[in-house]
Amino acid sequence: MKKLMVSVYTLLLLCMVGLSPASAKTVDRIVAVAGNEVVFSSELDERVMMTRMQFPELKNDRNLRGKVLNSIIDQKVILAKARIDSTGIDEGALDGLVAERMKLLASRFSSKEEMESRFGKSTLMIRRELRQEIKNQQLVESLRRKKLSGVSVTHEETMAFYDANKERLPVVPEGVSVSQILRYPDVTAESRVRAKAMIENVQAELKGGADFAALAKKYSQDPGSAPAGGDLGFVQRGELIQSFEDAAYALKEGQVSGIVETRYGFHLIQLLNREVNSLHVRHILIGFDRSKSDEAGTISLLRSIRSDVLSGKASFADMARKYSEDPVSAKLGGAVLSSASMKTVFPLSTLRSPLKEIIATLKKRGDISEPVKIEPPQGEPFYAIFQLNEKISAHRLNPSQDYVQLESLALENKKQQVYEAWVQELRREITIRKSDI
Repeated sequence: MKKLMVSVYTLLLLCMVGLSPASAKTVDRIVAVAGNEVVFSSELDERVMMTRMQFPELKNDRNLRGKVLNSIIDQKVILAKARIDSTGIDEGALDGLVAERMKLLASRFSSKEEMESRFGKSTLMIRRELRQEIKNQQLVESLRRKKLSGVSVTHEETMAFYDANKERLPVVPEGVSVSQILRYPDVTAESRVRAKAMIENVQAELKGGADFAALAKKYSQDPGSAPAGGDLGFVQRGELIQSFEDAAYALKEGQVSGIVETRYGFHLIQLLNREVNSLHVRHILIGFDRSKSDEAGTISLLRSIRSDVLSGKASFADMARKYSEDPVSAKLGGAVLSSASMKTVFPLSTLRSPLKEIIATLKKRGDISEPVKIEPPQGEPFYAIFQLNEKISAHRLNPSQDYVQLESLALENKKQQVYEAWVQELRREITIRKSDI
């Protein structure tokens, strides 16, 4: 598989943007000419260095310098074609990319003067050259995408790719799919009564004509929004706790809700503006005192849910939708998504403690853990139960278990072949000369 990856390194080289430092300008010479484009020795040296940094396995390749020179020539050839055929570049987006890249570049130096000294150019000149390099990169990439946009693979091509490369395909690590039901400890009756009395007093002031934003600044216990008069800005559907969202979407613009309870406390919500799938709202929160919480009651509820699922009285997914206080997984029937891939199956090694240890105790599909207390690095502690949906042993990529991934690799391999054939066609359209390197 390493050979497969190395075969596409020229694509990565085409996307590298660099600036030649002042030290590279001592003695320079032309090492290649492609049409009207020239390649200098300093540019080649820099690209070779960058390639060795990106691909350590190539550092002892005696032919690397020649390969990199060919990739630069390919870039020059495609760039010449792109300037003729490309539809153009979004100048506004280009300016944004240049600003980001300049910020990153400047962060590597202690001062603007040091950066200018290192490159032997003014900041203005550095920005100008960087902008041109990024523009060239986008022109090349735009044309490449256009050329490869119609490439697809059939089932037969995917299987042929598998047969030709099965011994080099990567090993898929041990993976798991789990679901959760998460509950924060219930507050005591005394805390709920105290918070309810306070929100009712705020509600009375509102009904008496007081300004919502002024009351939010004065009373709201949400530190993030209180200084802004309770303003939460525009929020997308699905980003809010269900009871809060349901109450907010039921309002007309300018209207204030009744008292709404969430796990955080009691809220008063005002709708400011409405769009198709988002709302602009502000709220006043009187939070629950969680210094004394009903942990025993929370554990009891989770044990009851676990018992009902294991006995067949209910499904884990239905109970997660009904009881889980994690809004994201609750909407998915408790399914936990990988933050990296947004998939429900993820490598067991990526799980953090204590979840990794908890999942290790679940041996077969459908097993459910006992309630366990989780204390995250940030946020409030909570209790949860976890169900094992699937456990996949480590294995080499194969069509029966990983067809989608295999198809994606086959597609990329075919695109690479189409791309290389296309570049060879372009090379024949112009004069290319190379000197000894």
